[in-house]
Amino acid sequence: MSLQASLIPLQTPSSTIFVLLLAVLLTAVTSMANRLLTNKEQMASWRKTISEWQQEFNQARKSGDKKLLEKAMKKQKQVMQIQSKMFTQQMKVTLIFIVPFFLFWTWLNSVGFNFNGPVGKPDHVVALLPGFGGLTVFYWYLICSLALGALFAHLLGIGTMGVTDE
Repeated sequence: MSLQASLIPLQTPSSTIFVLLLAVLLTAVTSMANRLLTNKEQMASWRKTISEWQQEFNQARKSGDKKLLEKAMKKQKQVMQIQSKMFTQQMKVTLIFIVPFFLFWTWLNSVGFNFNGPVGKPDHVVALLPGFGGLTVFYWYLICSLALGALFAHLLGIGTMGVTDE
């Protein structure tokens, strides 16, 4: 057995814990980068502007007042530009980490892990989750990463999908 292969546990529950710790590490790094590279105050200001416009637009639609609706529609282009800027801010971290992320997963695959479990065992289960059954590396990592992403977003005050706890 090579040194590389011995560092990566391929048996349950070791692989379960390894994937969980991997998700913690990768999610923490990307969350911290997101916190450092995103202007929280600007994002909050943009969210407030969009929320105010949405309320104005909905009120105009419900009331049937054509002047109010026309006024809201004139602001729509500005709101769409703000949404585009928000998307760009949120994509910074993704664009920075996407290539290293795929290179890392490619390396893991080369030493015995793949998205379906260890090489030669595409149905290898690394975690059992009530209601879901047996989970492969990919699904276990996905669940861990999503849960941890929400946790880190809350702890760091960065929010997800443009929403923060302010």
